[in-house]
Amino acid sequence: MASVIDGQTFKKMIIDAACAIESKKQQANELNVFPVPDGDTGTNMALTMSNAMAELSKFDNQPLNKAAETTASALLRGARGNSGVILSLLFRGVAKSLKDQASADALAFSRALTEGVETAYKAVMKPAEGTILTVSRVSAEKAVEAAQNGADISAMFREMIDTAHEALQKTTEQNPVLKKAGVVDAGAFGYITILEGMQHAYSGEDAREVTFQKPVMTAGEPKGADFADFKTEDIKFAYCTEFIASRDDKKRSPEKLRHLLNSIGDSVVLVDDDEIIKVHVHTNQPDRVLSEALRYGALKSVKIENMREQHTEKIISGEKESAPFIPPEHKIAEPERKYGFVAVAAGEGLNAVFKDLGVDQVVSGGQTMNPSTEDILLAVDRTPSEIVYVLPNNKNIIMAAEQAVPLSPKQVIVLQAKTVPQGISALLAYDSSKEPEKNREAMEEAIKKVRTGLITYAARDSVFGESRIKEGDFIALLDGKLIYHSKRFYDTAKKLSGGLIKKGTSFVTVIKGCEAADDQTETVKSVFEKTAKNAEITVIDGGQPVYYFIISAE
Repeated sequence: MASVIDGQTFKKMIIDAACAIESKKQQANELNVFPVPDGDTGTNMALTMSNAMAELSKFDNQPLNKAAETTASALLRGARGNSGVILSLLFRGVAKSLKDQASADALAFSRALTEGVETAYKAVMKPAEGTILTVSRVSAEKAVEAAQNGADISAMFREMIDTAHEALQKTTEQNPVLKKAGVVDAGAFGYITILEGMQHAYSGEDAREVTFQKPVMTAGEPKGADFADFKTEDIKFAYCTEFIASRDDKKRSPEKLRHLLNSIGDSVVLVDDDEIIKVHVHTNQPDRVLSEALRYGALKSVKIENMREQHTEKIISGEKESAPFIPPEHKIAEPERKYGFVAVAAGEGLNAVFKDLGVDQVVSGGQTMNPSTEDILLAVDRTPSEIVYVLPNNKNIIMAAEQAVPLSPKQVIVLQAKTVPQGISALLAYDSSKEPEKNREAMEEAIKKVRTGLITYAARDSVFGESRIKEGDFIALLDGKLIYHSKRFYDTAKKLSGGLIKKGTSFVTVIKGCEAADDQTETVKSVFEKTAKNAEITVIDGGQPVYYFIISAE
């Protein structure tokens, strides 16, 4: 085992750390109640680390300072969520400390970890204790102490991680929100998982199991937070807003932007260097944030997510797995025709449907899997047309899609499709001979005529409005509103058909999800045939997650 960390070793440590957090992201998600109970901390940290893994994989035999710099840059540009930005800051400080070193012994690396902590604390507007910041600080202090007492790198990591585990258990009492939920901090849990991955890569030792638990343990598997304990309306600032802006105007101080962010939001993290400004903020005024950001330079990436919607969805359906996103090369396709389409959908069957209807690019996403503005922008710019219509097909994706409009050199028109059936109807109303606005009007009119019903299930006990839903209940939603829930699938389908079908309904489309059984499909078809006796009923195997069935009526 080497007595120092060189560039190649550091590369392996980061790659193993990315794999470690990817494997435990769902556990972190289940803990995520602070600063907002939206259940995505693990996913955000995994996506952030995957960016560094992808970038480091391009290089071999870099000295440590270059490998650390590559990591810090990739993390900063790929950081998602509050936890991802703080993680990027921790490694930014590490890179700064190691800027002149081709390798590092235990003492040098422990001091680099300390500088990472200092960098993170300086950038976070209002640091809260009982979080990733606390655990990173306490563990870095222990690393320095161990190294000063003669510990080698492997021993330093063991002592640092043991201390981090102890600090993690204390976060429950340090933070009132965590205490209410009876869990430890999600970001701190994720950070320890990353340290474990780094330790395993360096020493080859089996990493100690990172556990999350309530202060008083009971028999059986430990559980994460009950998101139904938190009211959606208690989320003060609705929009998690992140962006990277170029520093074209270097005379304009980022401190002015920091002051504005602090006055109209919270969870503010701002990082800047000579080339870019990276911002994370929770606010109710994302438009004002982006408008101010443009004073500094062009926006390189934007992501806006509605945390109230995320929290509600977390209660109803639970978190679904998603693979780490590695951004493809961003290319601007030359126009080959006047019109093109981008649609958001999940499931092989739905992807095929949209492709058959003439969609150029299908962005993977939907309920609980909202793509970022950058994801949509990449798809828009790869579409070989002058004008690109975007079909978000989910109300939570419309705002992210609209943020792509000023970022693309193409003319982008975002249609207000809130469901997959609305998107399909819009495409059927498209006429290549019409002018852009006429097409928009026709497609928007088609969208308004579509009513959408959904059948899903409850992943946990929860309260939704005035309804108490039990784990395993089937749930019927009509145009986004909960209308029925029951243990009986037949009753749920019948109630939905009664609400969805109106006099004069001519077409019913049933889109089967990946978790729906064949007998359930037959039940839905039979129920709707009885309710809509004169309608043409079509069944499509969409393969979508979350929803057993998406059903439209026109």
